[in-house]
Amino acid sequence: MTDLLLQPAALGLAMVVTFMILIMTKRMSAIAALLVVPIGFGLLAGAGAGLGEMILQGVGQVAPTALMLSFAVLYFAIMMDAGLFDPLVNKVLAIVGEDPLRISLGTAILAMLVSIDGDGTTTALIVITAFLPVYRRVGMNPLILATLLGLANALMNYVPWGGPSARAAAAVHVDLADVVGPLLPAMGVGLLGILGLALLFGKSERERLAFAPAARSDPGGAITPLPPVADAERAAIRRPKLFWFNLVLTVGLILGMILGLAPLPVLMMGAFAVAATVNYPKVSDQKARLAAHADNVVNVVVLLFAAGAFTGILNGTGMSGAMANAALAVIPPQIGPFLAPITALISMPLTFVMSNDAYYFGVVPVIANAAAGFGIEPAAIARASLIGQPVHSMSPLLAPIYLACGLLGVDVADAQRFALKWAVLISLLVLGAAMLTGAIPVVG
Repeated sequence: MTDLLLQPAALGLAMVVTFMILIMTKRMSAIAALLVVPIGFGLLAGAGAGLGEMILQGVGQVAPTALMLSFAVLYFAIMMDAGLFDPLVNKVLAIVGEDPLRISLGTAILAMLVSIDGDGTTTALIVITAFLPVYRRVGMNPLILATLLGLANALMNYVPWGGPSARAAAAVHVDLADVVGPLLPAMGVGLLGILGLALLFGKSERERLAFAPAARSDPGGAITPLPPVADAERAAIRRPKLFWFNLVLTVGLILGMILGLAPLPVLMMGAFAVAATVNYPKVSDQKARLAAHADNVVNVVVLLFAAGAFTGILNGTGMSGAMANAALAVIPPQIGPFLAPITALISMPLTFVMSNDAYYFGVVPVIANAAAGFGIEPAAIARASLIGQPVHSMSPLLAPIYLACGLLGVDVADAQRFALKWAVLISLLVLGAAMLTGAIPVVG
C-alpha cells in the first residue's frame, strides 16, 4: 500500500520539479512544458489509455475561465482603445507624478481597492491598464507592478466572497465567518506589509533612476498629464464622446461581478458585445479591433488550456492526492499539536504546485482530521490553509499570472524569480500576526 502511495507521489513531485526547471531555465516555453511534461509522466505512470480523458476533463474545468478571460481581454482592450482610461492615467500621473515612491505606493493601494471584488483577472486588467503607461513613462521596473498586484490581490482574496476562503470553509465544513473573521487583523497586517514593500521598491527605484524630490520645482510631485494622442491611427480609434457611457458600462460590469448577477463569462460576453457595437458600429472597425488584440487573447487562452491539461493529468493519475498524503506521512506524531502553524507553512509550497480545488478539497480535510485528534479546531486549520495565498498567486498553474505577464510584456519565470521571496515574506508576516492574535493557535 505504501509503495502504491509513494510511487505516484514521487512521479508527481518529479513531474512538478521537471516542469519548473524547464520554464525557470527557459529551456521550454510554458505552453510546451505544460503539455509535454505531464503527458510524459502520465505515460510513465501507466495512464496512457486514459490520458486523453484526463486532459479533456482538466481543460473542461478551465473552459469557463478561458471563455471569461478571452472576452475580458477584448472588453478592456476596447475600453483602452476608446480612451476610457486616459483620464484615469492622467489623474494618476497628476497625483503620483514621476516619483517612483509615489507610483509604487499608488500601485499597491489601487490594487487593494480594485481587488475588493475578489477577482484576480479584473484586478490585473484594471491596475495594469492604469499604471503600465506610468511605469513606461518613468522607466520603472514592470516586475514591481506585477509583484505588488499579485500580493495585494492574494490577501484581499481573504474576503468572504473570495474563492480561497469559501473553499477552505467548505472543505472542513465550518461557517465562513469563523474562518474569515479572526483572520482579518492578520490580513490588515499583511496589507501594511505590502505598503512597506511598496515603499522599499519606491526608494530603490528612486536611487536607480536618480530621482531627487528635493531638486524638483514642484514639491507636490505633479507633472503634466499625458499629452493628447499624436498618432493619427490611435487618435482615430478614440471615442471621447462616449466616455461616460463606457464608464457607466464598466462600473456596471464590475458591480455585476461583485453582486454575482450572472456568471462571469456571461457578464463579460454581454459587456463586450455592447461595448464593441456602441463604440465601433461598423463591422469593419470591429474586425480591426479584434485583429489588433487577437495575439493577447490567443496567448492567454492557449496557456490556460495547457494548464488545464497539466492539472487534469496531475489529478487524474492520482499524483496530486498521493503527493498530499505523502507530505503528511513524513510529519512525526510528536509535532501533531503544532499542525496549525505547520499547515500554514506547508500551504506555501503546496498551493504553488497545486490548484486551489486540489489543495482545499484534497489536502486540507486530511490535515483537519489529523489535527482534530490534537484538539485543534477545523476552523483554525482552514485559516492556516489560507496563509500561503501570496505564494499561490505566483503559481504557474494560475491564469492571472499569464495575463498580467502578457500585458506587462515580461516573462513568467522572471516575474516568479523576482516576486517569490517577497511572497514568502508577506505570508510569514501574516502567519506571525495570525499567531499573535490567536487566529492560528501555536499549540493545539
